[in-house]
Amino acid sequence: MPVSSQESAGSEITVAMLATLAVLASVAPFGIDMYLSAFPRMAVDLHTNASAIGLTLTAFLLGLTGGQLVFGPVSDRHGRRGPLLVGSAVLVAASVLTAFAPTIGVLLAARLLQGASASAGMVIGRAVIADLETGRAAARAFSMMMIVSGVAPVVAPLLGSVLIGAIGWRGVLLAVAVLAVAMLAGSAAIVRESLPPEKRGTGRRGGFRLLGRRAYLSATGTLVFSFAVLMAYISASPFVYQTVIGVGAVSYGLLFALNALGLVASSALSSRLLRRADPHRVVAVGIAWLLLASLALLALALLPIGPVWLTVPLFFAVASLGFIHGPATALALDAVPQAAGAGSAVVGAAQFGLASLITPVVSLAGPHTALPMAAVIAALAVLAAASYALIPQSAPALPSPSTAGEAADEVPRPRHTSTDAQKLATVTRKERRP
Repeated sequence: MPVSSQESAGSEITVAMLATLAVLASVAPFGIDMYLSAFPRMAVDLHTNASAIGLTLTAFLLGLTGGQLVFGPVSDRHGRRGPLLVGSAVLVAASVLTAFAPTIGVLLAARLLQGASASAGMVIGRAVIADLETGRAAARAFSMMMIVSGVAPVVAPLLGSVLIGAIGWRGVLLAVAVLAVAMLAGSAAIVRESLPPEKRGTGRRGGFRLLGRRAYLSATGTLVFSFAVLMAYISASPFVYQTVIGVGAVSYGLLFALNALGLVASSALSSRLLRRADPHRVVAVGIAWLLLASLALLALALLPIGPVWLTVPLFFAVASLGFIHGPATALALDAVPQAAGAGSAVVGAAQFGLASLITPVVSLAGPHTALPMAAVIAALAVLAAASYALIPQSAPALPSPSTAGEAADEVPRPRHTSTDAQKLATVTRKERRP
């Protein structure tokens, strides 16, 4: 739905700010995916082997995971804007260093620093939304960010493949540096401080101590296990589509893009549903959808029928995540408002930590069967559903700020009887006596 630049996603988050936060969250996918097709050429230019080049991706992911655990609690103590600007500035420097790294050792160190600094935008962006909105409004904002998050992993490798032929792998890494400059400029110009001084002071340890609440842990489990479904699909999809199903590279790209479009569409629909529905109920829709699709995928992988039918439950499994990720993030961070930075840090670190363990598992049986991927996705869906079942049934969410005025108009005003009026007049006369 078209909106003006002054219109807000909630009462506190403008569209411009939400777009900036979405860009901050998309830096990591671009940093991960844009240069993948250049691995062979990088090995030649840097006089190293494929394993060493692969470590540049590992270094980035390690930095991304560890950096969130640092920037989140620091932002709880010192505010959001300062750490975000520092992280963005370091990201620019690290990204430029990756583009001009003379050796594999320098590149590895630069990628580690690049991942750690890129995490600032991800973790603090979530915390900013949690500071400014709660309930349905926060869930809507997170769902709208998912639209960008769903597109970035698709656009990044395609864009990288096109740019590598024209400007080489160093040029592609320099393009990531340009995105980092945009992140820094957006952070400085648009993202305002969302955590006032009187609400700060939760130190590194204190912030993490607040995360033991059942509501936070169960909502985080729902989010992390469902995110692992997406990562299992992404890592196994090249083999499943091209080797098991037998489609070509172009058809694989189209199917991958179609599934990404399903995720974007469901995220947009989730945002619309959250105008009236509680985040807890929207997550329930996604969990039920994910369970049905994953079990259907597992059944098709076990049955001796044409593998092309696997594409159907895969589409619905990926699309279901649009109903889960945004609202589940809101439920998790709503449970720890005093430590939104630390809460956001653990959410992000757990997502990428579990993903790094899951991605090798889906290929254990080799590239000629979809059963490992189907089994992993089904198991993760069951774990996500179990985590969702543990989320406490809270009281009905407060109306979002955009609808609070309408709700107030609908509340009947108390009517005073004549006796009440007489009593009020008597009290008033007594108060006026000297």
